[in-house]
Amino acid sequence: MSDSPVPEAAAPGAQPTFVDALAAWQRGDTATARALCERLITADPRDANALNLAGLIEGPRDRLAARAFFGRALAVREDPGFLVNLATTCHSAADRDFAIRALQRAIELRPHDPVALNNLGHLHGEAGDCAQATPCFERAIALAPAHAAIHFNYGTMLFKAREFARAETVLRRTLELSPAHVDAWNNLAQVLLATHRHTEALAALEHAYTLAPDSADVLTNLGCVLLDAGRIDEARAALERALQREPGRVSAWNNLGNLLMQVGRLDEARAAFMRAIELKPDFADALLNLGNAHSKAGSIEEAIACYRRALAANPTHIGAHSNLLWSLMFAGDDALALRAEAERFATRHEAPLLAASAAQRHANPRDARRRLRIGYVSPDFRNHCQSLFMTPLLRHHDHAAFEIVCYALGTRRDAVTAQLERHADVWRDVGELDDARLAQQIRDDGIDVLVDLTMHMDGARRLLFARRPAPVQVAWLAYPGTTGSPAIGWRLTDPWLDPANAPEIDAQYTERSLRLPDTFWCYDSLAHDLEPNALPALAAGHITFGCLNNPCKLTDTTLALWSGVFAALPGAQLMLMAPEGSARERLTQRLAAHGIDAARVRFSGFQPREAYLRTYRQIDIALDTFPANGHTTSLDALWMGVPVPTRYGRSAVSRAGLCLLANLGLPELAAASNAGYVAAVVALARDLPRLAALRAGLRARMAASPLMDGARFARNMEAAYRQMWSAWCAEAPC
Repeated sequence: MSDSPVPEAAAPGAQPTFVDALAAWQRGDTATARALCERLITADPRDANALNLAGLIEGPRDRLAARAFFGRALAVREDPGFLVNLATTCHSAADRDFAIRALQRAIELRPHDPVALNNLGHLHGEAGDCAQATPCFERAIALAPAHAAIHFNYGTMLFKAREFARAETVLRRTLELSPAHVDAWNNLAQVLLATHRHTEALAALEHAYTLAPDSADVLTNLGCVLLDAGRIDEARAALERALQREPGRVSAWNNLGNLLMQVGRLDEARAAFMRAIELKPDFADALLNLGNAHSKAGSIEEAIACYRRALAANPTHIGAHSNLLWSLMFAGDDALALRAEAERFATRHEAPLLAASAAQRHANPRDARRRLRIGYVSPDFRNHCQSLFMTPLLRHHDHAAFEIVCYALGTRRDAVTAQLERHADVWRDVGELDDARLAQQIRDDGIDVLVDLTMHMDGARRLLFARRPAPVQVAWLAYPGTTGSPAIGWRLTDPWLDPANAPEIDAQYTERSLRLPDTFWCYDSLAHDLEPNALPALAAGHITFGCLNNPCKLTDTTLALWSGVFAALPGAQLMLMAPEGSARERLTQRLAAHGIDAARVRFSGFQPREAYLRTYRQIDIALDTFPANGHTTSLDALWMGVPVPTRYGRSAVSRAGLCLLANLGLPELAAASNAGYVAAVVALARDLPRLAALRAGLRARMAASPLMDGARFARNMEAAYRQMWSAWCAEAPC
């Protein structure tokens, strides 16, 4: 609104004046203000003040009409206030340049106008031009240091530009000026979430909720953070209330979908994600999560398509790209293609950090024989399959020669967390540190060898490792593959996953491969009281095959592999793990297409670990998947006395079964072809005495093998760390 001089109010019964119209508008009487403006403009079509006020009145309902009024006012008098008002009618990116020019002219006419500077900063910020926006906001704040709205807009722009530290400072200043500024509390919470400070973010949102319990913005974000904190019922109530207030809020639909997926209501989750995508087809987060839902349902090709759509919508979406890489392992056996995609990931997401850290000098003493500091980084130091492998390693580390530091990225602790913590020299709960602060913590701790246990799986922190906080960085355990990152110098493997002296094998990885002598995995079931039972087929009169792998591994390649087994054994039954609902219906249809009738199939849902292990008491032979073999599930099956014949291929993930069977002295159950696999499975199924004897002795065989020799495995891992460290010590310092 212009601050130009205005005439005085009219006397009673006289021709109305601009002051009358302005007073009506200011008290909210829009109809009267509009009528008075019409009379004023009719009386004098060049009444600039009336034309400007008419634009303000029309703005909320007709942006183009408002723009026309402001244009007519400017034709009469080039007033900086009129120019500011004209700029507010530009809501689209296409109009942004026009609005910027209007505001720049307003500032030329009145250089010390904080409102014009604020609006110009906002427009530059929307265009992603932080360099242009920042001086506008800072000049506006210098002119109006107590203006909370300017601080809020500046802080919000900094947040969108990922300038989190500066954004937090400015938003906190906003709240000093206006403690009840709900949007500032909400956006501060977003900054805190972005920097992994979930506890503080939850407190900020809970305070915002007390100020505005019906705010859809606050309810949506509160629901998301409550879900992350495991407060499911409260999260659902907040999200459903947000959708009652604003049914078209796409972020609330997306968050509700995540909640439903977490509680196992997969069909409802997919419907929520699809509703979000209907409302906003380029919503990358919802496309990513719909892909996750497809993956959990066993529809890996649909999942991959969703991840690609998410990346098309937002090429910088690091989560979508990691999930794409993870999923591609299940869909094909081309490890070179996986490497190429992983390298694209590093180029797209890590490049600036890699460039900045390439010449970084580490102060670690180059002494090949001293006690080394080993750092393990993971979000899954908890009741998670990773604990089955970390427990025997941590339990048997030589603490005289190695100091063990665990960096727990997760924000939830449980009894398994406490058990693992007892085996570490230093335990750091770092889930609320962002990548930069965590990298500095690792440098301050003087870590020599930093081990990435997640790679591209859920909870990955790829940009942490791109900062190169340790001189030696190695990938292990998540899965036997490649990160694609130049920041990871080594990967651990074994002679079965990656046969030595094969250049075509090493070409699959960006890292240098160091082969452990026996096995990539060392396992502890953490369920020693649960014994195997007698062979179920002896009582049932038929063989029961089973596969309790993640349904995303049930590719058409896998089902085609199994079809030969069921064709040869018409009495055999099959048990699979899959979520209830359409996922089972679709899987049943796909099995039928491969000649496996629905009458031969029964399903199990996702279960707690002990119940899941007990399910193996109903299974005679576990069927492996291809191209991604079972890893943890195969070890669980073997622990419960259930043999797992395997089909192996070219990639490391397709050779996991071969590794396990070779370490158990059962290489005859591993086949390099479909025909060989079918022959091995059918022969075993037809030889019940052999199958029963195998079941009775598998646990003892496992216990005597390298797969469960924690002390031996720890010595091999430590030798590998020492070899990597010696190689770094031998390099010329930067």
